[in-house]
Amino acid sequence: MSTTTTEYGTAMTVTGTQRKGRMALDGAPTNYGDFRDALNRDGYAVIKGAIPLDRATKYADEFYSYLEGFDLGYDRTDPSTVKPSKLPVINEKGMILAYGVTHEKWVWDIRGEPGVVDTFAKVYDDDDLIVSFDVVNVQFANRKDMPENKPWPHQDQDPAKPGFRCLQGLVNLNPCGPNDGGLIVCPGGHKISEQFHREMADEPRIPAWTPEWFGFTDNGMKWLADHGLDWVKVCAEPGDLIIWDSRVPHYNLPPSGKNDRLAVYTCFMPVVEASQEDLVRKKKAFEDRLGTTHWPNAVHVGTNLAMRDGKPCPKARERPIEEPILTERTFKLTGIPYIEQKA
Repeated sequence: MSTTTTEYGTAMTVTGTQRKGRMALDGAPTNYGDFRDALNRDGYAVIKGAIPLDRATKYADEFYSYLEGFDLGYDRTDPSTVKPSKLPVINEKGMILAYGVTHEKWVWDIRGEPGVVDTFAKVYDDDDLIVSFDVVNVQFANRKDMPENKPWPHQDQDPAKPGFRCLQGLVNLNPCGPNDGGLIVCPGGHKISEQFHREMADEPRIPAWTPEWFGFTDNGMKWLADHGLDWVKVCAEPGDLIIWDSRVPHYNLPPSGKNDRLAVYTCFMPVVEASQEDLVRKKKAFEDRLGTTHWPNAVHVGTNLAMRDGKPCPKARERPIEEPILTERTFKLTGIPYIEQKA
């Protein structure tokens, strides 16, 4: 059953505050006494219990119910049903990109969790934030019939635009230990990103659909190793939030253990860093229930068209199954109240 989206103050205009002090993420020693010290040093951090365990467990249950709700045959209690034909279209990296999933109520509820929003507010020293309409990720422990996921080390930032620009994040919903798949990062990579791109400028670039994605070649991987950088599997518990600087080399892997990987990507940025054109584009994406990748200023807007075997998926939809119910705070995260009203 669908619910009605509740929008607070749809006619009001909110003015974002002037930009305050934000973290430089330059690797210099800091003394915050919290996760920000690890974030600045390593380029990533795990915020334990950002969402209380009882609510994280509820969100995991809603995630599984969402998958079962396609009525294609998937049953969370039956590993034999982990097959592409019995699931919505999921890419080889575990991402569900279509079906309006980025605006499902349970996804929006996760975005609006105080422990999630407040983490980003601390990094930016700014409460006037907007949020990405990003996707969800499921990678099954039983993957014998799922597409192969090979490592794809990359940065999510255009090398031509250096410096700290974007803080990515994901909320983890299932136990995620050493063998349970998930995020792999190269700690400290943000500190030498500019040096890497300067010294590797002549290296042929892996083709990408956007300049905001840079893939590391074998030579690039060797450069990282030669400069003392290692790769680390990030472990987390249900309700933990993982955040990382977009310059940090990273990728994900599927589970080799017994736990499925369930994650919801979420990324925030100060609204003052988005233009009015960005906010208008973001408003349309919200109204059309489209995704925006991890960029909260809607640099890229996706589609809800899911293709299965070269044809539109029979279960394709343009709207979420359960429309989001937004609080005053989450409505601000859409960016809509910050759009200037013309006289």
